[in-house]
Amino acid sequence: MDSLITGTDGRTRCGWVGSDADYERYHDQEWGFPLRGDRALFEKMALEGFQAGLSWITILRKRPRFREVFAGFVPAEVAQFGDDDIERLMGDAGIIRNRAKIVATIENARLVQEMAEGELDALMWSFAPAPAARPQTFDDVPAVTAESTAMSKTLRKRGFRFVGPTTMYALMQSAGMVDDHIEGCWRVE
Repeated sequence: MDSLITGTDGRTRCGWVGSDADYERYHDQEWGFPLRGDRALFEKMALEGFQAGLSWITILRKRPRFREVFAGFVPAEVAQFGDDDIERLMGDAGIIRNRAKIVATIENARLVQEMAEGELDALMWSFAPAPAARPQTFDDVPAVTAESTAMSKTLRKRGFRFVGPTTMYALMQSAGMVDDHIEGCWRVE
């Protein structure tokens, strides 16, 4: 895969976008933009957890249904889900039907509920590294960093699940805690 690709609109983008319109929109309008707030970061954590072992495009295309069946990822609402909700979700072909990931999302919501308002946001953003050199190619983009490993360990110590170091680095990229747009991408500022 090339590190950069030029879209039909003439814009040069990070090569992972390919020619997929959903990826193009996600890259241009969401990926790498600073994302703040407990609800938004809980959603990102949940979706990145569901993505583990799958392609992000699968999650991106199912995201509207995930939002619908997981009560907009409002932690207080998801924290109230019980066994009937787990079975309902397991029967919904519009999402990833992985029991462990569904249960983890509910349990993670309960942990967020135990935190003070804004605490999840502050905790996650505390691991954002100082700006680094712009990646020149995909080979310059890590899958795991010391910061994503530390975030993972801290969250796991608090009881969170599906928050491994690779998953947390993907979250850091998508939530704008790091900027891994390749040099030459139109989004580079």
